[in-house]
Amino acid sequence: MLRRGFLSRINAAQWSRQMSVVAKSLKYTQHGEPQEVLQLVEDKLPDPKDNQVLVKILAAPINPADINTIQGKYPVKPKFPAVGGNECVAEVICVGDKVKGFEAGQHVIPLASGLGTWTTHAVYKEDQLLIVSKKVGLAEAATSTVNPTTAYRMLKDFVQLCPGDTVIQNGANSAVGQAVHQLCRAWGINSVGIVRDRPEIAELKQMLQCLGATEVLTEAEIRTSDIFKSGKLKKPRLAFNCVGGKSATEVSRHLDNGGVLVTYGGMSREPVTVATGPLIFKDIAFRGFWMTRWSKENYSSPERFENVQGDLRADGAGKVRGPQP
Repeated sequence: MLRRGFLSRINAAQWSRQMSVVAKSLKYTQHGEPQEVLQLVEDKLPDPKDNQVLVKILAAPINPADINTIQGKYPVKPKFPAVGGNECVAEVICVGDKVKGFEAGQHVIPLASGLGTWTTHAVYKEDQLLIVSKKVGLAEAATSTVNPTTAYRMLKDFVQLCPGDTVIQNGANSAVGQAVHQLCRAWGINSVGIVRDRPEIAELKQMLQCLGATEVLTEAEIRTSDIFKSGKLKKPRLAFNCVGGKSATEVSRHLDNGGVLVTYGGMSREPVTVATGPLIFKDIAFRGFWMTRWSKENYSSPERFENVQGDLRADGAGKVRGPQP
């Protein structure tokens, strides 16, 4: 086993000296709308040195934060020229002579944000990558470090939930929302999702319920629903908001005494309005969560990617599937 890994590393190093890699990347040199500022650029990559790893990108998603970063509306400001994208799954092509933990053929995902993943090939540092099993689907691996991680941390860090408790969220069909439903099902927690009405609402509700949602209601239905007053479900102790505006206010109205509303997005670009009654008489709390900040503050913590290690197990049978359209 050791000999095989050693030989593969030698072969990879020989390969890198014999061939040069030209990467095709979506780059931008100024902020603006992606369709206006992104350009497809070809660059010859240097051979990996020391602790560097050359990888081939197999799949890379497009997240709202990626678009906002290009637009200049996100707190993270990359240096120009910049490559778009934060997530991916990649295959190791070859490694530098001081790399010990990686070898050619392995699948890896980025540990850090802002690496630029909308490219065919890239050279990253060894400590910026995490190995994942090849049995894990490309969609699951490529989307594992932002949305499922956000869902996991929000479920773990704000309220101590027990089986039978209830969580409510708007934007329930978002990538984070889908991950919340799946984790709640795995942990025995009721998950109530709120979505915007649409022509194919029945199909959307069925899809989310298959993922693990206990109840899926439209924004109009939640206003008149009695699922909590009737005792069908416990009142939520935890709520997630990625929309803002009236939707966030409606979600907070259903929280139990001492409940917490966590805002992690604002797709409507409307401010979160705090209703006076629940704030005073229920003592509910409003918190915010940003995965990038959490990762920086917990960079060396073993908790940082405990969800990735659990959900992307070697057998490929993790708790969270990739986002459904």
